[in-house]
Amino acid sequence: MTGTDGEEKQPGRKADRKTRVTVLVALAANLVIAVAKAIGGFVAGSPALLSEAAHSVADSLNEIFLLAALRRSRRPADRKHPFGYGKERFFWSLLAAVGIFVMGGCFSFFQGVEALRNGAEESLSGYVAGLVVLGIAFLAEGASLLRALHQVRGQGGLADGLRDPALRTVVAEDGTAVLGVSFAMAGMALHMVTGQVVWEACASLAIGGLLVYVAYRLGREARDQLIGEAADAEASGRIRALLRAQPEIDSVEALFTMKTGLDSTLVAARVDLVPGLDSERVEEVSVRIKRSITRTVPEAGEVFLDVTDRSEREAAGSPAAAAEGPAATGERGGA
Repeated sequence: MTGTDGEEKQPGRKADRKTRVTVLVALAANLVIAVAKAIGGFVAGSPALLSEAAHSVADSLNEIFLLAALRRSRRPADRKHPFGYGKERFFWSLLAAVGIFVMGGCFSFFQGVEALRNGAEESLSGYVAGLVVLGIAFLAEGASLLRALHQVRGQGGLADGLRDPALRTVVAEDGTAVLGVSFAMAGMALHMVTGQVVWEACASLAIGGLLVYVAYRLGREARDQLIGEAADAEASGRIRALLRAQPEIDSVEALFTMKTGLDSTLVAARVDLVPGLDSERVEEVSVRIKRSITRTVPEAGEVFLDVTDRSEREAAGSPAAAAEGPAATGERGGA
């Protein structure tokens, strides 16, 4: 087993520092905006503004989750967790998605339904103040979103930049916040013009629906990564092509990959070597192949080769081996 941990940690940690700054910017903006929205919502008696306050509170707590993910996922491997703590990043991102759903989405639905049932107290001066608060929030959320998108572009664009669940969550939260503020402003303005609270109630319901959808998408992606997502097809293809190009490998029987963190992947391959190699030669070939894989795919930090023997494979197809069952092949072992 070989790796390039020393070379790979520095770029990863540098990206983490940038992501941490992005999360802190979003956290500061959301804390200030949440207080302003809550005060404005109570003064104006606006369900849409209160929904947005809940949205900002949820985002603030989620950013704390993301900061924990950035810190804890970089802990080195130990005896209890031999493959490291990279998946903590996915776990805390899942909690952030649950927070968006419960705190933001459910409260917004509640505010919308209550407004439809009981109406809302109208206060022209309060609504004007509320619109001013939302205008400031729009600018602050927009600035935070631009900061996050700038980092995404700096890390290779949407395809590569959004691989990081922490950065992906910030972009989703800020984008949703900009849309949510727009819904709230439209609902409040139409309520003021028409005197019908249904516009504001619909805005709250729209904000709730938006938050639930975003939470579902983020949660589904975090779930897939926690379960054990395979490496992307391009990386798997490069590994398979490298294995097939080795003169000592007769065939690649199976190739398994699993992401163990943001920039770390476990690779396990079952290969059939050409006949005539002694044990010392097999060991040399295995070491060389593992090093070639880590050079070709730097995120492949853990590489395992299961070398099968042609004579054993042919024997496995004989009637005697078939009678003994699958255990006779010994293919569950590792090298």
